[in-house]
Amino acid sequence: MEAGQGSAFAQLIPLILLFAIFYFLIIRPQNNERKRHREMLDALKKGDEIVTSGGLYAEIVKVEEEFIKIKLNDSSIVKLDKNFVARKIEFSNEAA
Repeated sequence: MEAGQGSAFAQLIPLILLFAIFYFLIIRPQNNERKRHREMLDALKKGDEIVTSGGLYAEIVKVEEEFIKIKLNDSSIVKLDKNFVARKIEFSNEAA
C-alpha cells in the first residue's frame, strides 16, 4: 500500500511543477499587465494624450464612466471606449 501511494504522489509532482511554471511565466505577468492597464485607464484625465489600439494619436477632451471623448484634430471629436486606449503618451521635460 505504501509503494502505491508513493508512486501516485511521484506521478503528480511533474503536473504540479508544470502548473507552477505555467503560473509564474504566463498567468501572473498577464494579471500584472492587466492591473497596470486598468490603473492607467482610471488615471486618465482631460488634456492627456493617448494612443488608441488602432494606432490613432489623440487628446482627451472628456472622461466618462465607460467612454472618453477624444480630439483627433482641430475639428474631429469622437467617443472612444476606454478599453481601446493602448497607452498614454508621457512627455519628458528633457530636450533631446
